[in-house]
Amino acid sequence: MPLKPFIDYLLLEKNYSALTVNAYQKDLEAFSEFIKTVYDTKIIKDVNYSQIRSWIVHMVEKGLSNRSINRKVSALNTYYKFLLKTRDINHNPLSKHKALKTSKKVQVPFSESEITTVLDDLNFDDDFESIRNKLIIEIFYSTGIRRIELVELSLASVDIDNKMLKVLGKRNKERVVPLLDSVVRTINKYLISRNKLEGITDVNSLFLTKKGFKIYETLVYRIINEYFSEASTKVKKSPHILRHSFATHLLNQGADLNAVKELLGHSSLAATQVYTHNSIAELKKVHIQAHPRSKK
Repeated sequence: MPLKPFIDYLLLEKNYSALTVNAYQKDLEAFSEFIKTVYDTKIIKDVNYSQIRSWIVHMVEKGLSNRSINRKVSALNTYYKFLLKTRDINHNPLSKHKALKTSKKVQVPFSESEITTVLDDLNFDDDFESIRNKLIIEIFYSTGIRRIELVELSLASVDIDNKMLKVLGKRNKERVVPLLDSVVRTINKYLISRNKLEGITDVNSLFLTKKGFKIYETLVYRIINEYFSEASTKVKKSPHILRHSFATHLLNQGADLNAVKELLGHSSLAATQVYTHNSIAELKKVHIQAHPRSKK
């Protein structure tokens, strides 16, 4: 069965992002190539679990991480579920498959002082790129949006009068996030500088390169890494760590978990709860310092 109906299903019915769909397609093509080489067939729907298992073993032997393997098998499982839905198969060979064990990644957020150092103590010049870079950091930390969400922001996403930001999240779900006064001021400053660019190709995009093209994900990563390398010794310095810091600092200050969930654009509370371990650590610290019997 060709993959196009499945790709259309992911894009149109499931509202998956183009990046996710592209990853699914590559994983299925890799599996198809494997079964063609090993079993002389490219018909995925006729494959049994033992053949899938040999693919998993092959990936383990190649040195792929359990997390990567689980993601690839998940793509294949989603395809089989689609085939069940379209009645092209009557049994999912992965129905009883158990994912490989993975170690939980501990994401260490930036401290409030590290973020203060970057935003208040580092020198940002008045040129276009410096103003843009500061705004990127401020939006990440004040809204908690994802890197791809920031890249996809348009001029129409910003409502300066109402101090709101419209964000298009996963599966094309739109949410509205409030903007701090300090961020609005930087936005205004950035827009003035943006309007002075000689030529703008991507006229609707909020964040641009100095040549007038829409900003891209690897550049955003480099910007965050560069500035936070001057203020933090943490191994990982990425936009996701800023998102993690946003959620952790809100929870540490007593923000409601459901409110943080909405701000982050999570579909379930379970996804937001991964950030509470830092809050619990903060609560323990306060408890020990403040409780009358803690020193007895």
